[in-house]
Amino acid sequence: MPLTAAELTAARDALLRARAEGVRRFREQNGEDVEYRSDAEMARARAVQDSEIARAASARPASLRFITTKGF
Repeated sequence: MPLTAAELTAARDALLRARAEGVRRFREQNGEDVEYRSDAEMARARAVQDSEIARAASARPASLRFITTKGF
């Protein structure tokens, strides 16, 4: 199940907070421990999250359903 834009935004905010505090190891929302080797790696992770958020926010529905009538 793909993450929603809100969930991705919350994960990005946690990463930004950890990066601002100078922390390279922290526990993500799903309970997984993540350790980044450098600030550059954290910046790349944030860039990936930003692109995923943009894609999730602009996602179109997989199908459209038209309901028509003949009229009366």
